Amino acid sequence: MTVKQLSIFIENQPGRLSALTELLHNHNIDIRALSIAEVEDYGILRIIVSDVYNASTVLKNADYVFNVTPVLAVPLKDEAGGLAEVAAILGANNINIEYMYAFTARRKDKAYVVMRVKETEKAIEVLVNHKYTPVCQQDLNQDLHAE
Repeated sequence: MTVKQLSIFIENQPGRLSALTELLHNHNIDIRALSIAEVEDYGILRIIVSDVYNASTVLKNADYVFNVTPVLAVPLKDEAGGLAEVAAILGANNINIEYMYAFTARRKDKAYVVMRVKETEKAIEVLVNHKYTPVCQQDLNQDLHAE
Protein backbone atom coordinates (compact mmCIF):
# COMPACT_ATOMS: atom_id res chain seq x y z
CA MET A 1 0.00 0.00 0.00
CA THR A 2 2.70 2.45 -0.98
CA VAL A 3 3.33 4.64 -3.97
CA LYS A 4 6.73 5.07 -5.59
CA GLN A 5 8.11 8.59 -5.47
CA LEU A 6 11.05 9.78 -7.56
CA SER A 7 13.45 12.10 -5.73
CA ILE A 8 15.59 13.87 -8.30
CA PHE A 9 18.61 16.04 -7.55
CA ILE A 10 18.48 19.13 -9.71
CA GLU A 11 20.73 22.19 -9.92
CA ASN A 12 19.20 25.38 -8.58
CA GLN A 13 19.72 27.24 -11.88
CA PRO A 14 17.35 28.88 -14.36
CA GLY A 15 16.02 26.42 -16.92
CA ARG A 16 16.92 23.19 -15.06
CA LEU A 17 13.34 22.45 -13.95
CA SER A 18 12.08 23.34 -17.42
CA ALA A 19 14.50 20.90 -19.04
CA LEU A 20 13.54 18.08 -16.71
CA THR A 21 9.79 18.59 -17.09
CA GLU A 22 10.17 18.85 -20.87
CA LEU A 23 12.10 15.57 -20.87
CA LEU A 24 9.27 13.85 -19.01
CA HIS A 25 6.69 15.46 -21.29
CA ASN A 26 8.52 14.26 -24.39
CA HIS A 27 8.22 10.69 -23.07
CA ASN A 28 4.52 11.06 -22.23
CA ILE A 29 5.09 10.89 -18.46
CA ASP A 30 2.47 12.76 -16.47
CA ILE A 31 3.52 14.40 -13.19
CA ARG A 32 0.71 13.76 -10.70
CA ALA A 33 2.20 15.54 -7.69
CA LEU A 34 5.40 17.34 -6.87
CA SER A 35 7.36 19.06 -4.18
CA ILE A 36 10.65 20.91 -4.37
CA ALA A 37 12.99 21.37 -1.42
CA GLU A 38 15.97 23.55 -2.14
CA VAL A 39 19.25 24.71 -0.76
CA GLU A 40 21.57 27.24 -2.31
CA ASP A 41 23.06 25.16 -5.15
CA TYR A 42 20.60 22.35 -5.77
CA GLY A 43 17.10 21.13 -5.05
CA ILE A 44 15.37 17.85 -4.53
CA LEU A 45 12.37 17.46 -6.78
CA ARG A 46 10.00 14.84 -5.39
CA ILE A 47 7.41 13.65 -7.89
CA ILE A 48 4.67 11.08 -8.25
CA VAL A 49 4.33 10.15 -11.92
CA SER A 50 2.04 8.12 -14.15
CA ASP A 51 4.74 5.59 -15.12
CA VAL A 52 7.57 5.09 -12.63
CA TYR A 53 9.48 2.53 -14.69
CA ASN A 54 9.50 4.67 -17.84
CA ALA A 55 10.38 7.81 -15.87
CA SER A 56 13.27 6.00 -14.13
CA THR A 57 14.62 4.79 -17.46
CA VAL A 58 14.37 8.24 -19.04
CA LEU A 59 16.04 9.93 -16.06
CA LYS A 60 18.84 7.36 -15.94
CA ASN A 61 19.51 7.72 -19.67
CA ALA A 62 19.67 11.51 -19.25
CA ASP A 63 22.21 11.16 -16.39
CA TYR A 64 19.97 12.53 -13.62
CA VAL A 65 20.79 11.50 -10.07
CA PHE A 66 17.62 10.19 -8.44
CA ASN A 67 16.20 7.51 -6.22
CA VAL A 68 12.88 5.75 -5.89
CA THR A 69 11.28 5.89 -2.45
CA PRO A 70 8.13 4.19 -1.20
CA VAL A 71 5.78 6.76 0.32
CA LEU A 72 2.24 6.70 1.63
CA ALA A 73 -0.53 8.29 -0.43
CA VAL A 74 -3.47 8.67 1.91
CA PRO A 75 -6.88 9.69 0.55
CA LEU A 76 -8.59 12.38 2.60
CA LYS A 77 -11.86 14.22 2.38
CA ASP A 78 -11.17 17.44 0.49
CA GLU A 79 -12.45 19.70 3.27
CA ALA A 80 -11.17 21.76 6.17
CA GLY A 81 -9.67 19.47 8.80
CA GLY A 82 -9.10 16.58 6.40
CA LEU A 83 -5.41 16.41 7.28
CA ALA A 84 -5.76 17.22 10.99
CA GLU A 85 -7.22 13.83 11.91
CA VAL A 86 -4.56 11.85 10.04
CA ALA A 87 -1.75 13.90 11.58
CA ALA A 88 -3.28 13.43 15.06
CA ILE A 89 -3.61 9.66 14.56
CA LEU A 90 0.02 9.29 13.51
CA GLY A 91 1.25 11.59 16.28
CA ALA A 92 -0.73 9.73 18.93
CA ASN A 93 0.95 6.52 17.75
CA ASN A 94 4.44 8.06 17.89
CA ILE A 95 4.92 8.00 14.11
CA ASN A 96 6.90 10.95 12.83
CA ILE A 97 6.15 12.42 9.42
CA GLU A 98 9.51 13.27 7.80
CA TYR A 99 7.93 15.31 5.01
CA MET A 100 4.66 15.59 3.15
CA TYR A 101 2.89 17.31 0.32
CA ALA A 102 -0.66 17.18 -0.95
CA PHE A 103 -2.63 17.18 -4.18
CA THR A 104 -6.23 16.83 -5.23
CA ALA A 105 -7.82 14.18 -7.42
CA ARG A 106 -10.08 14.86 -10.36
CA ARG A 107 -13.02 13.85 -8.20
CA LYS A 108 -14.32 16.85 -6.26
CA ASP A 109 -14.51 15.12 -2.90
CA LYS A 110 -11.02 13.66 -2.67
CA ALA A 111 -7.54 14.90 -1.90
CA TYR A 112 -4.34 13.00 -1.16
CA VAL A 113 -1.50 13.62 1.20
CA VAL A 114 1.84 12.03 0.33
CA MET A 115 4.03 11.38 3.34
CA ARG A 116 7.33 9.78 4.13
CA VAL A 117 7.63 8.02 7.47
CA LYS A 118 10.34 5.71 8.80
CA GLU A 119 7.94 3.09 10.10
CA THR A 120 5.89 2.55 6.95
CA GLU A 121 4.26 -0.74 7.94
CA LYS A 122 3.32 0.54 11.39
CA ALA A 123 1.88 3.71 9.85
CA ILE A 124 -0.18 1.67 7.37
CA GLU A 125 -1.56 -0.51 10.16
CA VAL A 126 -2.46 2.48 12.33
CA LEU A 127 -4.09 4.35 9.45
CA VAL A 128 -6.09 1.33 8.29
CA ASN A 129 -7.30 0.76 11.86
CA HIS A 130 -8.63 4.35 11.76
CA LYS A 131 -10.29 3.85 8.35
CA TYR A 132 -7.62 5.68 6.30
CA THR A 133 -6.27 3.21 3.77
CA PRO A 134 -3.20 4.32 1.82
CA VAL A 135 -3.42 3.49 -1.86
CA CYS A 136 -1.03 1.59 -4.10
CA GLN A 137 0.36 2.90 -7.38
CA GLN A 138 -2.30 1.23 -9.53
CA ASP A 139 -5.20 2.48 -7.38
CA LEU A 140 -3.79 6.00 -7.42
CA ASN A 141 -3.49 5.99 -11.21
CA GLN A 142 -7.07 4.73 -11.56
CA ASP A 143 -8.46 7.30 -9.14
CA LEU A 144 -6.63 10.17 -10.82
CA HIS A 145 -8.22 9.23 -14.14
CA ALA A 146 -11.73 9.03 -12.67
CA GLU A 147 -14.17 11.66 -13.84
